[in-house]
Amino acid sequence: MIHGMSDTADQPPRAYGQEPSGPVTEPESEPVSEPGSEDERHRRRWERRRRVARSARRVLARSGLQNTIRQRLALLDAAGEVYDLDESVDAYGDGVVAALEAEVARLLGKEAAVFFPTGTMAQQVALRCWAGRTGNPAVALHGKAHPEVHERAAFSQVSGLRPVRLTDEPRQPTAEEVRDCEEPFGALMLELPLRDAGHVLPSWQELTELVEAARERDAVVHFDGARLWESAVHLGRPLDEIAGLADSVYVSFYKSLDGFGGAALAGPSTLVEEARTWRHRYGGTVFQQFPTALSALLGLERELPRLPSYVRHARVVAAALAEGFAAAGLPWSRVHPEVPHTNEFQVWLPYDADVAAEAAIRTAEETGTLLFARAWDAPVPGLAVTEVDVRAPGLEWSAGDVRTAVADFTGRLREEDGAARARGRGRLDG
Repeated sequence: MIHGMSDTADQPPRAYGQEPSGPVTEPESEPVSEPGSEDERHRRRWERRRRVARSARRVLARSGLQNTIRQRLALLDAAGEVYDLDESVDAYGDGVVAALEAEVARLLGKEAAVFFPTGTMAQQVALRCWAGRTGNPAVALHGKAHPEVHERAAFSQVSGLRPVRLTDEPRQPTAEEVRDCEEPFGALMLELPLRDAGHVLPSWQELTELVEAARERDAVVHFDGARLWESAVHLGRPLDEIAGLADSVYVSFYKSLDGFGGAALAGPSTLVEEARTWRHRYGGTVFQQFPTALSALLGLERELPRLPSYVRHARVVAAALAEGFAAAGLPWSRVHPEVPHTNEFQVWLPYDADVAAEAAIRTAEETGTLLFARAWDAPVPGLAVTEVDVRAPGLEWSAGDVRTAVADFTGRLREEDGAARARGRGRLDG
């Protein structure tokens, strides 16, 4: 499984000399790398990947992060379709922000919802509010859940919460693990889907059993639903029925809906009102948020209805990738999950991550087709892992197109691997 694959993988590396696979923030100033150093090679690779993501004629997905400021602002040209632009601008959460909150509450079947600038803040606030109600600051969660991997121990360092790991296995936790947890907890947090395990989801029956197990322990249930929007196909239920299992749900507006940013917390009106107070205390009641709110409303209007088609086509792409790797005669490869649960999944290859990254970029530069747009991680030496995301551009790819792209990629993969091995032998001989 990917260890620490970050949502910010399109940003330059924070730890220079590594692919951007952990929590990434911008440095205070541009670091100086020695010409020809490993740091400099990785930075150049990041810049090349960013360029080919913008220029490639064929891609499986295009993220807003790959666009220019001008292109992102053009998204708002259609904002009048989802909100009356002659209304006054928002101030500290009213106006268009309040309209967005009402729409989220309606979609998720909750009494109310509150907008947050970040999901990290939304979840901390939700769980500290529940801790006050239950009297227990312990939160049961997966060891690879977002707060444990990507938030720099924010639960304990900022919110006074205590994570209790149910499992570190690359799968969703089980009802038995919830029941058998050795210490009491006030809340069960489930990440749907579990991104760092391969965007995996439980079945509907498994999910209901997990929730029932938490109720048996008098715990509340919170869904980390950053990507809940695309989970309905696998679970086989509408969004409001899925969200109805939980006491509270957090959703993101940029991961799946391609908004500018932002998140929402939905749940009982009393919880939401308390969350507004804590949002203010955390510095999250921002003066104006209308560009972000409008982009979120556009995402709900345009992208949300398309997500099921992305999920279904991701299964076509995944099967064709597996067929292409088998036809290329690779000694071993894996698509995980074999049948994707969402429109995102992992690909594992028996090569060095630097070799795979270079082959992916070279293929796009030389053919105009970008098959693997994200960074490659190395959970163990000799294993390269990346994520594949299928969105609107990917719907144009047939299974044959994918197999052709795999053939182009694997040819360059072998070339890069041979060159890397030759360099290694040269260093040993020297």
